[in-house]
Amino acid sequence: MSSAFFVQYDLPAMAAATFAAVSCALLGNFLLLRRLSLMGDAISHAVLPGIVVAFLIAGSRATLPVVAGAAVAGVLASVAVEFLCKLGRVDPGAGMGVAFSVLFALGVVLLEQTAASHIDLDADCVLYGQLEDIAWLGPTGLGDLLSWEALRGMPREVVTLGTVTLLVAGFVALFFKELRITSFDSALATTLGIHAGVMHYVLMVLVSIAVVASFEAVGSIQVIAMLVCPPATARLLTDRLSMQVWLSVICGAVSAIGGYLLAAFLPGWVLGAGAASMDAAGTMTVTSGVLVAGAVVLSPRHGLISRWVRRLQTGVHIEREDLLAMLYRLEEVDRLSAGEGPVDLRRGQIVEALRSDRRGVWLTIRMAVRASLRAGEVERRGDRVGLTAAGRRRAQGIVRTHRLWEHYLVHELGLRPDHVHRTATTLEHVTTPEMEDRLSRASRDVETDPHDRPIPERPAE
Repeated sequence: MSSAFFVQYDLPAMAAATFAAVSCALLGNFLLLRRLSLMGDAISHAVLPGIVVAFLIAGSRATLPVVAGAAVAGVLASVAVEFLCKLGRVDPGAGMGVAFSVLFALGVVLLEQTAASHIDLDADCVLYGQLEDIAWLGPTGLGDLLSWEALRGMPREVVTLGTVTLLVAGFVALFFKELRITSFDSALATTLGIHAGVMHYVLMVLVSIAVVASFEAVGSIQVIAMLVCPPATARLLTDRLSMQVWLSVICGAVSAIGGYLLAAFLPGWVLGAGAASMDAAGTMTVTSGVLVAGAVVLSPRHGLISRWVRRLQTGVHIEREDLLAMLYRLEEVDRLSAGEGPVDLRRGQIVEALRSDRRGVWLTIRMAVRASLRAGEVERRGDRVGLTAAGRRRAQGIVRTHRLWEHYLVHELGLRPDHVHRTATTLEHVTTPEMEDRLSRASRDVETDPHDRPIPERPAE
């Protein structure tokens, strides 16, 4: 591919797609926080009658009347949704579904009328866009990009989408605090003197403008995806709104550029030279979906892998404490029966005992035994394991907490003694030092639990 071809055809298409993705992603963050992500879908459909009416009135594809018609239609869609939700007592999701389906159908009906047939307005263009038709014939290479002649010939779609992106970015930067407060708590925003309703409708107007500006270039399919996918990906990756906004911009740009490159070059790489390229808007949407799927799996806090690791770590922690408590109780029984020295068990016996008591996962129990050995809480004695001094102190604290809970549940809450063991076994793993102090004060003069087993003293630090 020559440098001139890249500059004249690929670069403007990627620029238009990137501007569309960034502007939609910026606004999509605040729709996501307001639980109105479907509103972006609704507006992207609802603006169609506004576009058609603007064409019928103006008789041309001039940007200003089209944007004005789309903005009015977007506001009407938002008002219709609120009307259905507040006065009609309709669920918000159902209200958005009714509004966008009816308005979109109205737009399709108007679009197919003979009065609009003489206007160059194609339904396929609205749905799929015409990225591949954007051309910048002025520059012949990278060195000519900033020349006056080249800039004068910049494609109208790139200029329009670039202007909209600057408008959206400026609005978000100037009113970030107001958008943040109204998105999280509109009632608080009102008490602080911020007009939550005004911010809401301004946001809807900007969404409408971004949507209609993107229709001709990338189509409604990618617009809907970019309003939802990059913000959703960013939300999975961070809990800070400012970082989420930046990450959504990056994800939108990566989806646009990566999707376009895949559409242009993947068929040739797979099928060989001469293979037809894929639809760019479709591959951009698929790329954004892949990013969401990747975030669902790999997110450091909310991802499937990290959640599985945390559950595994929690399971290992619980099984370690259960292991120590079990060995302590066996030693306790042996002491009461005049046995000699600490009790040792084979590792297989420990695993089977914990599995029968807690129905624990075999892998988790094995990891718990190894972790206790590494921490010096239990020690090997041939093919057996037993408590060390440090492990015995920790086990004493666990058993003490367990029996304090049993006493509390029976004497304070009135539960039967044979119904408290499993509950106390769960609570002992989440008891903080402050909670243990309160349990100790509630059982100050008590020496045994409801099963007449001695409550151990607090272990020395």
